Amino acid sequence: MKLLDLKTRLRRGAIALMSATHTGLAAFGLLALAFLVVDGARFVPIHAAQAGGIALGKMKADAAPHEVAAAAIASAVPDPQQRAVADHLARRFRIAADAVDGLVGEAYVAGSATGIDPLLILAVMAVESRFNPIAESEFGARGLMQVVPRFHLDKLAEHGGEEAVLDPRINIHVGAQILREYVRRTGSLEEGLQLYAGAADDPVQGYAQKVIAEKRRMAEVVARLPRLATAA
Repeated sequence: MKLLDLKTRLRRGAIALMSATHTGLAAFGLLALAFLVVDGARFVPIHAAQAGGIALGKMKADAAPHEVAAAAIASAVPDPQQRAVADHLARRFRIAADAVDGLVGEAYVAGSATGIDPLLILAVMAVESRFNPIAESEFGARGLMQVVPRFHLDKLAEHGGEEAVLDPRINIHVGAQILREYVRRTGSLEEGLQLYAGAADDPVQGYAQKVIAEKRRMAEVVARLPRLATAA
């Protein structure tokens, strides 16, 4: 292949990635706008939440053109399991599927990094914020996983400080780290979830049961995948 042809193809690949990135950011903007009214939640300015953006990962600034093009191709092929989970969540919580895709993908990345089941991470998001990236509780919990910044400044410091909690990607990763710590500290999933919710003294473990129920729904969707594929 001629060098000129190679450069042309790489340039086209980079342009495709830029277009996909803009589309993803637009989807996040729509997701934020969709949550302007949510029961029991108070919101921060949308521009603050959008500052972080949402993506499955961040390319290095000095990435070679062929790496950029390869990333664009890879991101265009969704994982069947993640796709099925995203479709389920989009229907259940009435959220645009394109916006949920990024959240699901990031949950799987965070799950891989922390050893926490990504479906559990998504279940916590469902119960905590109903996938509202700009939700804020009266107690000061913020974002998708309702992280309370003042309690976890050490984790947020490496991402730029307290305001980083409104970056959906960072919120998911920090929330997953917190959940891992609490499960290890208490020795059980249920007690770890109750501690996460600040309800460790609840004898019926209502919060944990809600999260586990959401996780079970997603697990059932994933379990049906082979049968759906066979039927097709």
